[in-house]
Amino acid sequence: MTSPYPKLLAPLDLGFTTLRNRTIMGSMHTGLEDAARDFPRMAAFYAERARHGAGLIVTGGFAPNFEGWVKPFAGTLWTRSGARRHKQVTDAVHAEGGKIALQILHTGRYGYSPLCVAPSRIQSPISPFTPRALTARGIERQIQAFVRCAVLAREAGYDGVEVMGSEGYLINQFLVRHTNHRTDDWGGAYENRMRLAVEIVRRVREAVGPDFILIYRISMIDLIPDGSTWDEVLQLAKAVAAAGATILNTGIGWHEARIPTIVTSVPRAAFGWVTGKMRADLRAAGVTIPLVTSNRINTPEVAEGLLAAGIDQFGQADLVSLARPFLADPAFVEKAAQGRADEINTCIACNQACLDHTFSNRQATCLVNPRAGFETELTIAPAAVARRVAVVGAGPAGLAAATTLAERGHQVTLFDGADRIGGQFNMAKRVPGKEEFVETLRYFARRIELLPTLVLKLGTRVDAAALLAGGFDEVILATGVVPRDPRIPGQDNAKVLSYIDVLLHGKPVGQRVAIVGAGGIGFDVAEYLVTGADRGEPSPALHLDDWKREWGVGDPAKTPGGLERPQPTAPSRQVTLLQRKAGKHGAGLGKTSGWVHRATLKMKNVEMLAGVNYERVTDAGLFVTFGPGRKDGTLIEVDTIVLCSGQEPLRELSAPLAAAGVKVHLIGGADEASELDAKRAIDQGTRLAAAI
Repeated sequence: MTSPYPKLLAPLDLGFTTLRNRTIMGSMHTGLEDAARDFPRMAAFYAERARHGAGLIVTGGFAPNFEGWVKPFAGTLWTRSGARRHKQVTDAVHAEGGKIALQILHTGRYGYSPLCVAPSRIQSPISPFTPRALTARGIERQIQAFVRCAVLAREAGYDGVEVMGSEGYLINQFLVRHTNHRTDDWGGAYENRMRLAVEIVRRVREAVGPDFILIYRISMIDLIPDGSTWDEVLQLAKAVAAAGATILNTGIGWHEARIPTIVTSVPRAAFGWVTGKMRADLRAAGVTIPLVTSNRINTPEVAEGLLAAGIDQFGQADLVSLARPFLADPAFVEKAAQGRADEINTCIACNQACLDHTFSNRQATCLVNPRAGFETELTIAPAAVARRVAVVGAGPAGLAAATTLAERGHQVTLFDGADRIGGQFNMAKRVPGKEEFVETLRYFARRIELLPTLVLKLGTRVDAAALLAGGFDEVILATGVVPRDPRIPGQDNAKVLSYIDVLLHGKPVGQRVAIVGAGGIGFDVAEYLVTGADRGEPSPALHLDDWKREWGVGDPAKTPGGLERPQPTAPSRQVTLLQRKAGKHGAGLGKTSGWVHRATLKMKNVEMLAGVNYERVTDAGLFVTFGPGRKDGTLIEVDTIVLCSGQEPLRELSAPLAAAGVKVHLIGGADEASELDAKRAIDQGTRLAAAI
C-alpha cells in the first residue's frame, strides 16, 4: 500500500543505525525525571510512545552536575548508580522497538539554585539567583561533566544523547554577547564564544565512539537583543557537524524572549522557514548533517509538508520534532501510518497542563489527554460489568466521560440541548489564537462515530423525569455553567451583553467597549473584539507573515537574533478591561501563556483598570468608583458593556435525581465553576469514567 505520508514515515539511515521514521519525540521536562521512585512511571510513559511508532525519543533534560540543576535535586546523571536506575527506562523503550536519547541539560544562569554558574555574572530575568562567573578551570569541569554524562548514558543503554545548546541555557549563554562579557579565550570573538559548544561535541564523540547518536540542539534564532547573527549560527552548525554531531536539532528563542514560540496563537510550523534556511545554506556548503525542525507541528499533514521538498533537495528539514503532540496522543505515528489521522488527539498548544505544570513544580500531563504521565495510574480497562449510563452535557467534561465509558464497553447515552457538541469550546474556538480547539471537537466527534455503545442525542434538553424513565444505572451531570449575575444597577440596558451573546450568538458590539471581569473569559472577549474577529478580520495566528510583523520576528540574516521592531495592526475597537480586584490583570492565567495574552492586549491599546466598583449602567456608559472608599467616580463612555464576571454551576438536575435514589456524579463546570477549566473538566470526566 502507498504510504499516506511517504516522507514522514520514511526511515533515516544514520550510517551506524536507522531511525524507523522521521519523527522525534522532542525533549519535555515532565517532573518524572527528578525522583528515583518515578522512574517506573517514566519508563511506562516513554514505552507507550515507542510502542506506537515514535522514531526517536529524547528525554526531559538531565543535568550533568549540580551546577547545571534546573532546581535543587532535579534530574541528574553523574554516577554509575544513576545509570543503573536509567536502565529500566531504556529497557522499556527497547522492548517496544524504539530508540531513546538522553538530553544533557546544563541550565547555566537559568538554574533555580544559588549554585548556578554562567560565562559572566549576569542575572537572568527568570531566576532570582545571580550566577557565579566560571573560571577557565570551572569551564573545563563543565566540559568534563558533559562527557561523563554522555558516557554514563551509553552505559545506561541509551541510543544517544542530545546536547542542549539552545533556549538560553549554559552553552547558548556562552555564544552571545548578551550574556558573555568575557575577555579571555572563552569570550570576545565568536571563535572563542563558540568554543564551549564545539569542545563538548568533540570530546563527547571521542568518549562515546562513532556508533552513538549525538544530537546538538542549536539556537537557530535567539529572539533576544544582541543575539547570534546568521553567519555565527551557520559557522557554529558547520563546526558542530565537523566535531562529530549526528543530527542538528532546532532551538527557537530563549526562555526570556518576549516573543511567543509555542503557544496556540503561534501559527503552525511558524519557524520551519528558519530550519529550511539553515538546511539550504549547509547543503550549499557541502554539509549533509540531518536537520530537525520543531515548534507548533501538530498534525501529520503539517509534518509531511515540511519534509515534502525531498530528502535530497534543499527542503525545510530531514526530521520533525513533535514534543507536546506525543503528550496529546502517543499513537500519533501509528494512526498516521494506518490512514487514521482523523483519530489523532491533536495538541492544541494550550500549555495548561504541560509547561504551566513544569514551571509550577508540578508533574506535567496534557489537557486533552490526562493519561499522559499517568499511564500506570489511569488505565482504561474493559468494564467488568457493562452499565447503562446517561451523560448530560456534551462539553469537554461530558465528552471525555462519555467516550471513555463507551470505550470500556458501557452503554452510554450522551444528551445535550445544543445542536452540536462542544459546550464552551464552541465559544473558545472563535477567539483568535484558539482556533486549535476545533481539533479537539473533531477528535471527540470522530470517537463518538467509532464507538458503537455510545448514542448521541443533540437538541435534547433532558429533564429528571426523562432520566428516571430511562432506567439508567448512573447519571453523570456535565451540564456546565451559567454566567454569574454581577447585579449592577441598570444592567438591563440594551447596551449590556453577556459573553455568550458576543462569542456564541454573535450579537453586534459597538466601537467603544467596557468589559466587566478580567479573568480568562474577559481576556478572550477582549482579544476577540480588538482583533475584529467578530467582523471577519483574519487572525494573525492563521497568517505567518502577519504574525511575524505583529511580534517583530525577522530574518536573522538581517538582524541579530531575528529581533525586529513589532508592527502590530491597529485595534478594531477601543476596549477597557475592568476588574474588582486590585493588582495585575489576568493573574490567574497560565504561567507560560498569560504574559502573551497581556502583551497582546497591550499592543492593541486595551486600557486595564483594577480595584473597580461597578456603580451603575446608564445610557452613556458605565459609572464606576475605585477602592473601598467609593469617593471618586468616573463615567466610562461606551457603546457596549460585556459582562464576563464569572460563572456559577448549572446542576438543577442533581437534587431530584439523588432524591429518587439515582447515583449522580457532578463533573466539570457543574462541579466547580471557577473560570472555564477544560483541563480539570477532561481530567475529571476521564478519571470518573475509568473508575465506573
